[in-house]
Amino acid sequence: MAKINILDEQLANQIAAGEVVERPASVVKELVENAVDAGSTTVDIMIEEGGLSLIKVIDNGYGIEAADIVTAFQRHATSKISTASDLFRIASLGFRGEALPSIAAVSRLQCTSSETSTGLARRIVIEGGKVTIDEPANAPQGTEMTVRDLFYNTPARLKYMKAIQTELGHISDYINRIALAHPGIAFTFKHNGNVLLRTLGTGDRLQVIAAVYGSNTAKVMLKIEAETSDYELSGYISKPELTRANRNGITAIVNGRYIRSHTINQSLLQAYHTLLPINRFPLAILEIGMHPSLLDVNVHPSKMEVRFSKEPELRTMIEDAIKAVLGRQRHIPGPESSNKLERSKPLFVQDAISFHRPEPMAESFKPYQPTTTNKTSSTPYKPPVIDREYVPRNAAEKLYAPPPTFPIDNFTVREAPAHMEQASNDSDSNLKSLETALDTASLQNAAQEAAVTLEFAEDRAYQTDVPQENLFNEAQAPVVQAMIAELPTEEETVEDQPSFPELHWIGQHHGTYIVAQSEDGLYLIDQHAAHERINYEYFFQKFGNPEAASQQLLVPLTLEFTAGEAMQLKDLIPMFAQAGVELESFGPQTFLVRSYPEWMPQGEEQSLLEEMAELLISERKTIDIGKLREKAAIMCACKASIKANDRMNREEGETLLTRLANCKQPYTCPHGRPIIVHLSTYQLEKMFKRVMS
Repeated sequence: MAKINILDEQLANQIAAGEVVERPASVVKELVENAVDAGSTTVDIMIEEGGLSLIKVIDNGYGIEAADIVTAFQRHATSKISTASDLFRIASLGFRGEALPSIAAVSRLQCTSSETSTGLARRIVIEGGKVTIDEPANAPQGTEMTVRDLFYNTPARLKYMKAIQTELGHISDYINRIALAHPGIAFTFKHNGNVLLRTLGTGDRLQVIAAVYGSNTAKVMLKIEAETSDYELSGYISKPELTRANRNGITAIVNGRYIRSHTINQSLLQAYHTLLPINRFPLAILEIGMHPSLLDVNVHPSKMEVRFSKEPELRTMIEDAIKAVLGRQRHIPGPESSNKLERSKPLFVQDAISFHRPEPMAESFKPYQPTTTNKTSSTPYKPPVIDREYVPRNAAEKLYAPPPTFPIDNFTVREAPAHMEQASNDSDSNLKSLETALDTASLQNAAQEAAVTLEFAEDRAYQTDVPQENLFNEAQAPVVQAMIAELPTEEETVEDQPSFPELHWIGQHHGTYIVAQSEDGLYLIDQHAAHERINYEYFFQKFGNPEAASQQLLVPLTLEFTAGEAMQLKDLIPMFAQAGVELESFGPQTFLVRSYPEWMPQGEEQSLLEEMAELLISERKTIDIGKLREKAAIMCACKASIKANDRMNREEGETLLTRLANCKQPYTCPHGRPIIVHLSTYQLEKMFKRVMS
């Protein structure tokens, strides 16, 4: 007797339903995708009891022909592909032809559809996979799908359904994402008669974001656009201060299809690197368009996973585009306020009384106002402050103390360049310093130093009544002016990255936070996070060329590990060499460190090397030199930075603020925590009731 039997159609459909219809959300997904493929402009979804009692989807698409309505509920029946070659250019959301028969096999289903606006329609009723009614009906153009008593004939599946709120959550999550993917469709989603989502279908994705996540969230989203020869990217990303505890806020859309993609998620998170705290994730809606031939959507029954043909190119495009958008923003969080700083004239402003007491010599001293202008701007030129090379040392030392200033007539003048500390009205000395700068520095640095030299000399002349023409002779003037002219204009420096606010020290709060002010309000700076960012960028640059700074040790350091760790470390010695560390095995569980970079934080070398070894062992399969460089820089920066309750004076604090402003990314520490927060002048005035509006 034959042991292999061919299953009847009804049983085969019930088995197929186990793959396609996992829960009520699966039914909603299949029906809504069919509505979208039908070219609908409005889609209404109504469910009851989490979808177990009722799921109804109504659209105004092109409908199903009367002759095809029964065929549509047969297995492998579809209008979206016809040949094998169509699998390589799938442009629709549904195409397998298994959804409708699988849903009908485990529910009581009714379908009413019309392909015209004449009111002539066809209605079909199916119970447990069997057609019970097939008759003419009266309905507007479009399709109405009604699914009742889901899993009524498969009690084992019904038994393992979750609570109503859980099933509702899955359905709501999908509706939100399909609405974000198709902002041109007006979606209405109701549960037990309550409206949970309503979009306008105007094509504005930001309006959909406001409907899904709230208007306050939509206001702080950043638009993103990019394009390559193969891909187009558009969408919105959140500022780093708006985060979530998981990745559920990331919506990836490919050719109108919501998908889950590890590739896209990793590219997104890499672009936010060091901008987000640990275990926090951004909110993002990314839509990627491409030719269907570059995409394989037929890799999973639920069609939620896809494969990309040119994945490295896609990763690079996403990461670069997001970094570019984030790089043009000031990431300085502040308290929420419904009032804008650009508010018009307030209704009432309390009269201000000046309590300012002039400082000594304020009446006799007038700050010098330079009148030199650059070639392209009519605003007075402000020479940049030249900072000495930053060299972190032991965290217990005063790492941030500024170079000495020099007093003139009991008034402290700004720091001059190092080679100008003995500068006076001696023109030969000035010219020699400029020539030295030209020989030893780039044109950019020399021009900056020349600008400061010029201002310093002019300040000196103002204070001592020395004629300005004696400070720079005719031969020097063209050189200085030409070097200043080579400096980037304000438009050139601000175009790519927003300027960091010009902060002025006020004081220190609890030995932990620097209090500073600017023309637009009050700022609080976490001194440890700020110093950590400064050190991180310093060490990251140093780890890029570690061999040049390695120093041999008279007495090698000894590192001991377990036998298992030592076996793994023997294979990782070349990785240490790339980081500038000369490591050699010395016994079964011992290693000797013959040399390491001389710029490692003093007193922390052994602990840092042990942590590097633990890092390499724990991430052996995924570690690379770039990641090791970054991790090592973070470890060094943390250990070399000042801590909370470390007191500092005005000069130290101002120097720390200056060095922070010179960082490439001065808004977050390497761990993603914010460095600086802002309280606007308007917010302060409102809190003190100086502004009544």
